[in-house]
Amino acid sequence: MEWIIPVVLVLVVIIIIAKNIRVVQQSQAFVIERLGAFKEVWGVGMHMKVPFIDKVAKRVSLKEQVLDYPPQAVITKDNVTMQIDTVVYFQITDPRLYAYGVEMPMMAMETLTATTLRNIIGELELDQTLTSRDVINTKMRSILDEATDPWGIKVNRVELKNILPPADIQSSMEKQMKAERDRRQAILQAEGQKKSAILIAEGERESAILRADAEKQAAILKAEAEKQAAILRADGEAQAIRMVQQAMADSLGMLNSQAPNDQVVKLKAIQAMEKLGDGKATKIIIPSEMQGLVGMATGLVEGVAGEKSK
Repeated sequence: MEWIIPVVLVLVVIIIIAKNIRVVQQSQAFVIERLGAFKEVWGVGMHMKVPFIDKVAKRVSLKEQVLDYPPQAVITKDNVTMQIDTVVYFQITDPRLYAYGVEMPMMAMETLTATTLRNIIGELELDQTLTSRDVINTKMRSILDEATDPWGIKVNRVELKNILPPADIQSSMEKQMKAERDRRQAILQAEGQKKSAILIAEGERESAILRADAEKQAAILKAEAEKQAAILRADGEAQAIRMVQQAMADSLGMLNSQAPNDQVVKLKAIQAMEKLGDGKATKIIIPSEMQGLVGMATGLVEGVAGEKSK
C-alpha cells in the first residue's frame, strides 16, 4: 500500500500542471496577474502559469466588435425632440488598458456615446440633422476615439442607424415633400410645353421660309418665261417687218431703205385702225394726221395692186 501515496501525488501534480496550461486562440489575448498585480499579456499560443500564484485576470477579444444602442431622445437646436439610435464599431488594441483603464468599458462607451450624440445634435437644427449624417458620424467617431484611447479601445466607425422625428414633424415633412414634387412636376410640364412651342414655331418658320423660297423661284421662272416670250415675240415682229419691207421693196423697185420704213409705219397704223373697228364702238374718230396716213397707205396699196395687174 505504500506505492499508493506516490501515485496519488504524481496524479495531483499532473492535474495541477494540466489545469495551469492555457492555449490562447487567434484574435484573443489573456491578461495575467501575479499575486494581484499585472504581470503580462499572453498572445496566440500555449502558455503555462504558476499554480496558485498567477491567474488569468481577463480574456480579451481583439476582433472588431459592434455595439447597437437602442433609440434615445435628443433635442435639436430648434427644440425638436427626436429618437436616434446609434451603431458603434470598435476594436480593443491594448488588452492591459482595456482591463485596467475603466470599470465596465461597454457601459462607459454607451454613456459616452449618448452624451456625445446629445452634444452634437444640440448644435444643429432639424434640417441640418437630417441632411448631415456624415458630418455627425465623423464628429462622433473622432470624439469617441479620442475619449476611449486611454481605455485601449479604438473606435473605427460610428453610424446613425435611424432618425425618427415626432409624428407631427413627419407629417409636415411629407406635405413639404409632396409640395416639392408637385412644383417639380409643374416645372417639368412647363418646360415641356415651352420646348414644344419652340419646336412648333421653328417648324412654322422653316415652312414659311421654304414657301417664300418656292414662290421666289416660281416668280423668277415666270419672269424668265415672260422674258423669253417677249424676246420671241419681238423677234417675230422684227422678222415680219423685214419680210414686209422686202416685199414692198421688191414690188416698188425702191433702193432706198428709208422709204419702206415709212410704208411699214403706215401699214401698222392701218392695222391699228382695223383692230379699233372690230370693237363694240359705233363711232371712230380719226385724227387728221391719221387720215393723211390712211390716204397715203390706201394709195400705196392701190399702186401696188396696179403694178401687179400689169
